[in-house]
Amino acid sequence: MTATMQDDQSTRAVTVPPKNRRASTRIKGRRPLISYGHWWWALPAVVFVIGVHYVATLTGGFFAFTNWTGLGDWEFIGVDNFVRIFSDPLLLGSVWNTLFLAIGSVVLTNVLGLLYALAINRMLKTRYILRTLLFMPVVLSPLAVSYVWKFIFQFDGPLNDFLGLIGLQSWQKVWLADPTYSIWAILIVIVWQQTGFTMVIYLAGLASVPVEVEEAAALDGANLWQRFWHVVAPAIRPSIAIATTLGIIQGLRVFDQILALTGGGPAGVTETLATQVYKQAFSLGQFGFGSALALVLTVIILVFAIFQQWLTRDRSVGKA
Repeated sequence: MTATMQDDQSTRAVTVPPKNRRASTRIKGRRPLISYGHWWWALPAVVFVIGVHYVATLTGGFFAFTNWTGLGDWEFIGVDNFVRIFSDPLLLGSVWNTLFLAIGSVVLTNVLGLLYALAINRMLKTRYILRTLLFMPVVLSPLAVSYVWKFIFQFDGPLNDFLGLIGLQSWQKVWLADPTYSIWAILIVIVWQQTGFTMVIYLAGLASVPVEVEEAAALDGANLWQRFWHVVAPAIRPSIAIATTLGIIQGLRVFDQILALTGGGPAGVTETLATQVYKQAFSLGQFGFGSALALVLTVIILVFAIFQQWLTRDRSVGKA
């Protein structure tokens, strides 16, 4: 390497021997162990998650193809557990109840949550108090909420008293013991408790919608529905995707409300896959069959989540 040195009288070149040159770059293929430090601190948590979640899930998926009772030996029986699920009317009914509660709760909570969010987004002076009141059911225990609603739905409860007060005695029923209306009562409880959570998601999405764009659309002659469909809805598409995804997962896994309100009755008409997993595995000791039910529930959740993501995807991405 040659360096040029200048002084007041002359300019001269100085050659630096190779052995005195400092390496400007590190030797390839050798990195100090400390450079991996940002990975080492997370390693225990990663191992814990893999062991508890993924290994346990795969183990449960394996036992879904056995007749294991939780103790002792087991035998590999193939798909017999799944044939039993889809040939038993009670178990098949639990699948339909699961889908009904999931789809019904997603539709109602998203519609009501979006309406609440639009109503209290900017206009009302009491919007902060209303947000708190509407979100309060979300933080309550599902079991506690269900027991309160169980009291409301009793034959001598407040609901029937109110119907009798306004002259609708013919509408009075034992709501949770009626095979037709019991599943609807459970849906009402789920929607009442989960709507506030969906509302908060939409409020976060609406906060990103510029007021100037809505005002410009209004000045151009767009009515309320046109402003919502062409301005607000595209802007809150990520919020719609999040709210529907979480709603589907929560609706498919509903358990506490059913256990507290009806226990799966009357005559099993309100059973879902989640309650059947609990009863088959822990009450009847059929862990292999319970694992098969849990695997069916997992596949249903996965299919619905993928379909929902495809449905709410941004179709403008990739277009010229």
